[in-house]
Amino acid sequence: MGRSKRYREAVKLIEKEKVYSLEEAVKVLKSMPKWKFDETVDLSLKLGIDPKQADQQVRRALTLPHGTGKKLRIVVFAKGEKAKEAEEAGANFVGAEELIKKISEGWTEFDVAIATPDMMREVSKLGRLLGPRGLMPNPKAGTVTFELKSTIRAIQAGRVECRTDKSGNLHLVVGRVSFSEDWLMTNARAAVEVVLQAKPSTCKGQYLRSVTISSTMSPGVRLDVNQLASLTG
Repeated sequence: MGRSKRYREAVKLIEKEKVYSLEEAVKVLKSMPKWKFDETVDLSLKLGIDPKQADQQVRRALTLPHGTGKKLRIVVFAKGEKAKEAEEAGANFVGAEELIKKISEGWTEFDVAIATPDMMREVSKLGRLLGPRGLMPNPKAGTVTFELKSTIRAIQAGRVECRTDKSGNLHLVVGRVSFSEDWLMTNARAAVEVVLQAKPSTCKGQYLRSVTISSTMSPGVRLDVNQLASLTG
């Protein structure tokens, strides 16, 4: 299938073989032809890890300074007072066994799932369904917790989870095309810094192999990994 006219026009704005500074890349991205919806802006990172090694998996939660620009639908598995706390904090769906049953029957209209530790025995039954979608509550990501109020509000404020896939790649939302250049750069820097700080101690050689920034409908713009690697000083 051929590329759209807008995509072909966007490609012309990118110099072949060039790696861009973050500032240059964001300017190029913002200058590309616009679509009728507010596209998501993503970072794609190729890491020099061995994804087959459990101790080299990278998984972190981070709060973007300017949020993602997307209102996330939050599910919370909790009972009693904790369920009430979740509802008051603004969770979209709160429940226990009945909610687990609904999801087991195929309902997945949510973006983030949080569970109190006492619910995980039941929630774990959803592992095969939620795991592949990246929706399974996980202590490392801060989504298995009794601190529901602060966790829900952090997610609403722009907290995102990042984790490597089977090929050692990471994909991170860093905002929307409508964001200012400054907001996109600030969010992108914050995201890369967290990834750099999460470098596994057993990882040898070059950790940050390649990074591109793109919007939903655009080609990727390759970033200067040496400039990005300097973010941790």
